[in-house]
Amino acid sequence: MRYDLVIFDNDGVLVDSEPISNRLLAEYLTELGHPTSYEDSIRDYMGSAMHRVHDLVLERTGKRLPDDFDDVFHARVFAAFERELKPVPGITGVLEKLAADATPYCVASSGSHERIRVGHRTTGLDRWFDDARIFSSQDVGRGKPAPDLFLHAARRMGVEPARCVVVEDSPLGVRAAVAAGMDVLGFTAMTPAERLTGAGQLFSSMEELPDLLI
Repeated sequence: MRYDLVIFDNDGVLVDSEPISNRLLAEYLTELGHPTSYEDSIRDYMGSAMHRVHDLVLERTGKRLPDDFDDVFHARVFAAFERELKPVPGITGVLEKLAADATPYCVASSGSHERIRVGHRTTGLDRWFDDARIFSSQDVGRGKPAPDLFLHAARRMGVEPARCVVVEDSPLGVRAAVAAGMDVLGFTAMTPAERLTGAGQLFSSMEELPDLLI
């Protein structure tokens, strides 16, 4: 099946940001009195919007995070991105092939528009993603695992959900794509394959991806 739209998750799929952001999230939560390991952060928050962090901390501890939590966290993340962030190995070749084949693509991320753009600018991926190709959980009422973001992206790109394929590396993202009625390719570079239940096919290297999009 040749798809009419390829929808990429951002963090961990386009930019290699998950190790950075989850390290900093674990450190900040621990600093605030909510002991969290890097592994805890990957398990509980990878692929989710910031409201999930607030919701889970409140649910587990009965305490709310500070009002400036998001601003402080993002400032730390953006500073680290400037120093450390790289594109996911092989993703540039994938984007070059999609462009050469005139295959429509976009990004649909749980991250904010600012986070997406900072990451793309830092890694040079901004050349592949103009504003019309960028969709954030900020654009919809509910982030992943709700299907709203993927459905919004498909609608804005003018493609039926059944003709879309989503490239995801998080369990929440896979659930969202399945709920949207889209095929899913699960990227296992950071996520154990068994956690991506629901993905139609799994792959561990971006070099494998073009053949899966045919």
